[in-house]
Amino acid sequence: RLKYQMLGRVKPQLTELLLGFFDVIDEPLLTVFDFQELELLMCGLPEIDVEDWQENTEYTGEFTTLGGKHPVCKWFWEVVQGYDQEYRARLLQFATGTSGVPSGGFAILQGPDRDSINKFTINGVSMGNNHFPRAHTCFNRIDLPVYTEKNYLKEKLTVALQMAATGFDIE
Repeated sequence: RLKYQMLGRVKPQLTELLLGFFDVIDEPLLTVFDFQELELLMCGLPEIDVEDWQENTEYTGEFTTLGGKHPVCKWFWEVVQGYDQEYRARLLQFATGTSGVPSGGFAILQGPDRDSINKFTINGVSMGNNHFPRAHTCFNRIDLPVYTEKNYLKEKLTVALQMAATGFDIE
């Protein structure tokens, strides 16, 4: 029943859409792209306002008390400011599942149900065994280890974004 609701009832329309799309772009040319790369190609790089993003971020876990004033959070935003638009889009896609910013900005970032606002969240976690950030796209949340150095944060975040673009997960 779910398969029919999601796919079966719109199969004729979807088939026609794809046939028209493949008239413009040969299907074999698309196979080299994953869904994230295709989204960036089709929609282009968004202009991401880091100040708006930062102002509309919530902090949990190890960052609850100090919030954006925690040294690791300050480093995080400094790293994001230093990224070009491509890497900012990759980070947004990594954390939320899409590289697009809502037309009303980050204040109206939605969750998976599309009925409620689900702000971007940086959740502070202890280093433990995993030194890489981890994304929870359904919650627009990134688990960020409490790093001891800004350069280490930048290195691990950048690697996580590069690996996410290839479809590999870091464990």
